[in-house]
Amino acid sequence: MRELPLVVGVDGSEPSLRAVDWAADEAALRGVPLRVVYASLWERYEGAALAADLGKPSEQVRADDIIEGATRRARARHPGLKVSADVLPEEPEYALVREGRHAGALVLGTRGRSGIAELLLGSVSLTVAAHAHCPVIVLRGSHDNQVTPAVRGCVVVGVGEHSDPSAALRFAFEAARRRGVPLEAVRAWRRPAHETTDHPLLSGGPTRVYEEQAAKTLEAALRDAPEDVEVRRRTVEGPARRVLLDASHEADLLVVGARRREGHLGLQLGRVAHAALHHSACPVAVVPERV
Repeated sequence: MRELPLVVGVDGSEPSLRAVDWAADEAALRGVPLRVVYASLWERYEGAALAADLGKPSEQVRADDIIEGATRRARARHPGLKVSADVLPEEPEYALVREGRHAGALVLGTRGRSGIAELLLGSVSLTVAAHAHCPVIVLRGSHDNQVTPAVRGCVVVGVGEHSDPSAALRFAFEAARRRGVPLEAVRAWRRPAHETTDHPLLSGGPTRVYEEQAAKTLEAALRDAPEDVEVRRRTVEGPARRVLLDASHEADLLVVGARRREGHLGLQLGRVAHAALHHSACPVAVVPERV
């Protein structure tokens, strides 16, 4: 069975070229081809004026330069890597979501060429992560442009309330195995506010109940953990968003799930994935979970 390629979106910015480095490392680690994609309708808004000044079709020249530069960069980083590239004259979010139908994962940077472009690219990353049919990896935080060797030496995955092994967990197992690092599975838990008590002799009981319940959920989710991956189990009291963002400071990759309902047209991310995409201290992999 043919392996699906890894797809990286580029826009000519330095952060997007750093994403090419990261994606090339990941594709080489997986043993799959890398596909570099530039998608834009920029010429509608800026291309005509520049074309008149330069006496040539500026957008096409610009697009070719971006895609050729990114492709050369990937091949120079991994000479044996199979790299293909394409220029798509359409809105990037639509092009990338469609590319995701035939990709093992999508890789995106987080910044554009200017203050306004940063906002636009942030919107693209958010839209793609919320609608893609494959995992979307957004390169946040300090990742040193590399997948291996590991910078912090750990992959972190958030485990939700369902005890069945999830697509996010399976993705995280593979990511840790490929990198040769431990997987830290984190289950956040909270005691309901109506059960809070200030009495020191009463406060410990309910706390233990919810902590034990979180530990059981975590253990059930990890029941099929592969033997060749070191798994560290953590239950932490607090909101899942804060717990996972804290954990991201010690991780090379943070993996979160995003539940998707067929026929639903809005952004399907959830609060945890949304917070991770905006604030994580390391790259974030958003893995769709079909429900």
